[in-house]
Parts: sequence; C-alpha cells; structure tokens
Amino acid sequence: MKIGALEAGGTKMVCAVGQEDGTILEQISIPTTTPEETIPRILSYFRGKEIEALGVAAFGPVDVKPDSPSYGHILDTPKVAWRHCDLLGQLKSALPIPMGLDTDVNGSCLGEMTYGCAKGLDSVIYITIGTGVGVGVCSGGKLVHGMLHPEGGHILLTRHPQDPKGGICPYHKNCLEGFACGPSIEARWGKKAADLKDAPLVWEIESYYIAQALTDYIMILSPQKIILGGGVMHQEQLFPLIRSKVKEFIGGYLNTPELNDLDNYIVPASLGGDQGIMGCIKLGLDALC
Repeated sequence: MKIGALEAGGTKMVCAVGQEDGTILEQISIPTTTPEETIPRILSYFRGKEIEALGVAAFGPVDVKPDSPSYGHILDTPKVAWRHCDLLGQLKSALPIPMGLDTDVNGSCLGEMTYGCAKGLDSVIYITIGTGVGVGVCSGGKLVHGMLHPEGGHILLTRHPQDPKGGICPYHKNCLEGFACGPSIEARWGKKAADLKDAPLVWEIESYYIAQALTDYIMILSPQKIILGGGVMHQEQLFPLIRSKVKEFIGGYLNTPELNDLDNYIVPASLGGDQGIMGCIKLGLDALC
C-alpha cells in the first residue's frame, strides 16, 4: 500500500510516498511561494503515484475541524499570500482519495508516537524550536485540537534578568516564541545560534525560557514524554541545561518515574528529520479507516 505524505511548511513543501510501516519510498522538496505556483507543483508530484490516501500536516493557523465551513483552509497566517487558502479543498478536487489533515507539529508528534521514540505512549508533547516555535500535543491517544489547535509557542513567560533584548514576537513581548526562536537568538546576540555554541550565557538564557515552558506543559498536560526538535535544538548542549532547570522549577512538587529519569523524558527528535513526513503517512492511513 502506498500512502502520500505532504508536510506543508511555510518555507518548503515536502512531498513523499511511503508505506504503512513508515518506510519513505521517495520524497521531494518544493519551495513555498504562492498557492498559485506551489499547489500545482504538489499535484503534479502526486499524480500517477498510485497512492491510496494522502496525509497533510500544514503550517498554520489552519482549520483542522472537519465540521467547519473552512475546514482545510489556512487561516490568518503571517504568510499573506496563503491567508484563507483552501489547501485541502484544492488537493481533494484534484486527487479523489481519502485525506487526513493536522498541523505540522501535531504531524511530527504523531510520527514520533507511531514510529519513533514515543511509540506505545498516549500522551506526548512535540515542540519544534526554529524559525518559530510550534507545539504538537497528543493527550489520551488523541491529537489535541479544541476550538482551533494548540499555539503553545505563545505561552507567556518571565523574562530572564540577564536578557538584554527581551522578546521579538509582534503579538506578545514575553512569549516563548519571541524569547527563544532562532531569529530571537540572532536579534539578541547579533549571530545565528550555530555560531554561538561556545557562549554560555546564550544557552543559560535559552534553556531558562524553554524550561519554563516545559514546566508549564508538564503541570497542565502531564505528558509521558517531551520531544524537542527544530534547528535550535541541534545545539545539544541545551538538553542537560533544560533538564536541570525543569527539575529546579518543579521544585519537588511532582514525583513520578518519568521526572526521576529526565534523560529519557525530555529528549531530542528521533527520526532524523522525517518525523513530520512519517506523521503524514499515519494521517493518511487513519483517513482510510
């Protein structure tokens, strides 16, 4: 059985064909320009691939409620050309196969739970920290949507006393994304994260923000595992700093086997960057049910 997978990102659209076991048979990357340019290229790729379903994990905000009139539409995204684009509708009109849709980070969370380091768990958080911050949440075996979908990158935090610049988010001056995303690091220090590896204060401040957020997620959602991905998390020196601060911030209030083994509780993504595409495969499979 062949399943199509579309990881629809704000910078690139990754199109792939995979199998039920998560094997990726082929994939390509298409730049995300305008819908008029990008969607025909996506359709051209999938035509003739003999896929039985398509899973789509899209940048957002995106309407993920099947009973909504705007289901499958990109909503009020900063990418102006894509605002209110009926992405799923255009795909369905050209490809008459079952389709599943969720957010890009929920797709990554699903990929890790189906094929990766969170396999067998039913309550997991996946966080990507890169150009922005996105949070995918699965609770009780179901990806969390609610009135829209989680926007966990915009929870409000306390500013580090040694942070000279603060946050860069145009909506919230003290949210996780504004404090901790890659562009925030560059705005604060004048260099990209990859060029600051040996600057301890950079990672002291970064880990402070991430650990605050993780502590909030732990207290509210009680996940069985937290997975951290995205370009900023390629700085592996962050992991011990984050784990140490999470322990400090929890302050002994919770005592669980997971929190007593933080090395295996707060972990990096495990699927070599393919967690999003593999989550799309699972979304496609679920659409067949």
